[in-house]
Amino acid sequence: MFLKEIAGEKPIRFTRQQLSGFTNNYSARLGAGGFGAVYKGMLPNGLMVAVKRLHADQDDRTSQEQFMAEVGTIGRTHHINLVRLFGFCYEADVRALVYEYMEHGALDSYLLDRSRRDVVGFTMLQAIAVGIARGLRYLHEECQQKIVHYDIKPGNVLLDGGLTPKVADFGLARLLNRADTHRTVSGMRGTPGYAAPEMWMQAGATEKCDVYSFGILLFEILGRRRNFDEAAPESQQWFPKVAWTKYENGVLTEVVEGCDGVDDQEKLERMCKVAFWCVQQQPEARPPMGLVVKMLEGEMDIAPPANPFLHLMAAPVAANLWTSGTSSANTVSTSANGVSQGSIDIV
Repeated sequence: MFLKEIAGEKPIRFTRQQLSGFTNNYSARLGAGGFGAVYKGMLPNGLMVAVKRLHADQDDRTSQEQFMAEVGTIGRTHHINLVRLFGFCYEADVRALVYEYMEHGALDSYLLDRSRRDVVGFTMLQAIAVGIARGLRYLHEECQQKIVHYDIKPGNVLLDGGLTPKVADFGLARLLNRADTHRTVSGMRGTPGYAAPEMWMQAGATEKCDVYSFGILLFEILGRRRNFDEAAPESQQWFPKVAWTKYENGVLTEVVEGCDGVDDQEKLERMCKVAFWCVQQQPEARPPMGLVVKMLEGEMDIAPPANPFLHLMAAPVAANLWTSGTSSANTVSTSANGVSQGSIDIV
């Protein structure tokens, strides 16, 4: 039924013989993971592609769910900040997905490999962060059906030849109707360290899970390190808390390398404030991705963030802080209870 439904959509259905030809019998492997392996290939028109071949020995239901999640979500979209799915193969012993080839690979290698730090400076990292945010805004707010990715992390952001970021790996993604306010999570979803608290607690999951993961991703972009580093001194192990301490002490420039000049410092402060809002404990306190993009691009002022780690010491205040009205004003202000209603009509 799924294959019949998808037949009228954009992805092309390839045969196993075609994929074998595209990849020269799977001779150039780009990487591998729990899902299977990815191979470099070329279409007959000369277009480079990446072919993800799913494990044939996976549990049949798990393999089918991942396949349908990928084709059923990213196969129906087209955005500069989302990896493009050209087609798929679904046969008895071959299940594969054919994507555009991303020359520079995953973002995490540029964050963690010190030899690549000169290639991607702070200005480029800020542009990459904005691009990822735009891709998520499209998924959440601009698609015909809302798409929640559920696994945003540096390894699932790919960079093309011009270092344009593209969100990839939609194996956990789900389509939601616009009227849906949440989805019940059965079992843990997402990657530990990036997953929102409500996903760990198997509570109602919404697009705010992606917002939380994006905030964690922002911290890794800023620090160019994993958010948790066991090898670091105890006070430096969890980077988001380190960043909050620097923010409170007014020394944010110590958070990131290569942040020079007033313009860079202003962008750094914006990125940190956005990250702090995105990782708030309560989903309702996290901004929607549309506002995240505006804040990162400097189109609206950002209220001083509430301490995102206050829940570790006291119960947080419940409020939906980010429902915006139609006012053209772009400023919000803080109050003793978090964010008060301002000219942007926040409730």
